[in-house]
Amino acid sequence: DGTTSVTVLASELIREAEKLIEMRIHPQTIIAGWRKAVKVARDALDSVAIDHSGDKEKFREDLLNIAKTTLSSKILSQHKEFFANLAVDAVLRLKGSGNLDAIQIIKIQGGRLDESFLDEGFLLNKKPGMHQPQRVENAKILIANTPMDTDKIKVFGSRVKVDNVAKVAEIELAEKEKMKDKVDLICQHDMNVFINRQLIYNYPEQLFADKGVM
Repeated sequence: DGTTSVTVLASELIREAEKLIEMRIHPQTIIAGWRKAVKVARDALDSVAIDHSGDKEKFREDLLNIAKTTLSSKILSQHKEFFANLAVDAVLRLKGSGNLDAIQIIKIQGGRLDESFLDEGFLLNKKPGMHQPQRVENAKILIANTPMDTDKIKVFGSRVKVDNVAKVAEIELAEKEKMKDKVDLICQHDMNVFINRQLIYNYPEQLFADKGVM
């Protein structure tokens, strides 16, 4: 980690640079000297570095030591062994890609720190609808981004004029029939779990439940 150490080192470098400026040494000359020093420091680190990437056990041990060092000064210091293993397992699953965005962290209120866990797969923090299956194994998942509501006319700026309440009921019925047809088309894709980016309203939710779809 070493954020504090880096800040202290940078401050010392600036303080020494001020002394050189007082000796009328040009700032560009000082910067050139720093760049040479960086190269020397990197060469020194490369000369003593040990690469255990070819040995899985030693490589994991190195990563654990790095993680523990980072967590030593954090709020998790009392659980650093637990979270160091959690972090290393998550990073190793990337298989060297280095794309940390692939690691999703879901925060849940309540519980203890040591109840955290790493799951193999993808977690979606949502509850199934009413009367729908609560558990599905070997799921066939369909992901969509489509409106699943029947209480709005999906034409911008449209107006519907009726002369009695019965006409309104007919429009609502027609909208429900359209939604029923839409659910039937979705279910024809041989799936048993439907995930939609937009809100699924009560009526289509009931239709999915009738078909045994989560």
